[in-house]
Amino acid sequence: MKTKQQKIKEVEEGKKILSESKSLILVEFSKTPTKLIEQFRRYLANQGVFRVIKKRLLNLVFKEKEIPLDAKKAGLQVAVVFGKGDIFETAGLVWKFISEKGKEIPDFKMLAGFDLDSFRAFSEEEVRRVGQLPSREVLLAQLAAMFLAPLRSLAFVLKRVFESKKES
Repeated sequence: MKTKQQKIKEVEEGKKILSESKSLILVEFSKTPTKLIEQFRRYLANQGVFRVIKKRLLNLVFKEKEIPLDAKKAGLQVAVVFGKGDIFETAGLVWKFISEKGKEIPDFKMLAGFDLDSFRAFSEEEVRRVGQLPSREVLLAQLAAMFLAPLRSLAFVLKRVFESKKES
């Protein structure tokens, strides 16, 4: 059991990490082997921090920034992923790890999310959907391809018309 000083220190560390973050995601990691949790910590590396904090203490951290999430309503074993990027980047990282290690960690899932920039909470389904979205660069490339497709088709038709007139 932790002493009062250890709990105060844990809350202070949580507040410090939260102040440096732009988003956070609550995850349940029941029955997840320690080896995979360590892999997840390394996977996040410079883009986020994975922290296990008791639910009651986590609610104290949230209360400081007036974040409307209640960790006590979450699953059995809850941790927080503090992301340095927006909610889309952080959810994407977590989702990618879950999809890569899916069979090894069937009980590892995203429970909720919060974007500190827009001060918006995300439900379990919303954060999962956001995590499944492709990256910003991929979306921009897809958008550019959509805009270029009609021009490419027009160029193809004009080339065929030109070739047919040239042959006759």
